[in-house]
Amino acid sequence: MSGFHERLLTLSSRRQQAFMAALIERLLPNYALYAQTAGHGDVHGLRVILDLVWERLAVQGAKIDFERQAEKLAGLEPPGDDDSFGARRALEAVVALSALLDTLQGEAPDAVLEVSRTSKGGVRAFIELTEGEVDDQRLAALVREHPLMTEENAFQDAVLEAAEEGVLDRDALKTLRRLGRNEGVSNLGLSAE
Repeated sequence: MSGFHERLLTLSSRRQQAFMAALIERLLPNYALYAQTAGHGDVHGLRVILDLVWERLAVQGAKIDFERQAEKLAGLEPPGDDDSFGARRALEAVVALSALLDTLQGEAPDAVLEVSRTSKGGVRAFIELTEGEVDDQRLAALVREHPLMTEENAFQDAVLEAAEEGVLDRDALKTLRRLGRNEGVSNLGLSAE
């Protein structure tokens, strides 16, 4: 797995940002489902901030106040007293987007690893929840071999390859964004449609 992390860390910051933005696209349906079911959150607000990130990636000189966006984002977190499974998955989308905004405001060298781990962590939590209690060793094997984790790893590999290759122009960004949107299906195999 270290090969994957090393490849992530050797990407230019702009390519890392594109990688993170694509992963966050895939986390958004989890936030949307939480907002629909719990009545908390604003998926449109999250979408606007992520769209601004894509705009900044496409238009290098775009003047966007990401400090202001980070303030808006903080207001989109699920309530602190909501410890439900949905709230935790919604929070992952907010935390991942916050890490990405940090990179746009300056130095956040590990943000790309944080976003990658956040997405995988949500999948792991979902598998643990749905598979019930098993001993740690069996659970670790189950998580590793679970179709959702296999898909998550394949997805992150595909996004990394797309972020690594060629010129990161508008077309390449559109491809990454489409890949991230994953036809509206999240990393947990859920859709808000």
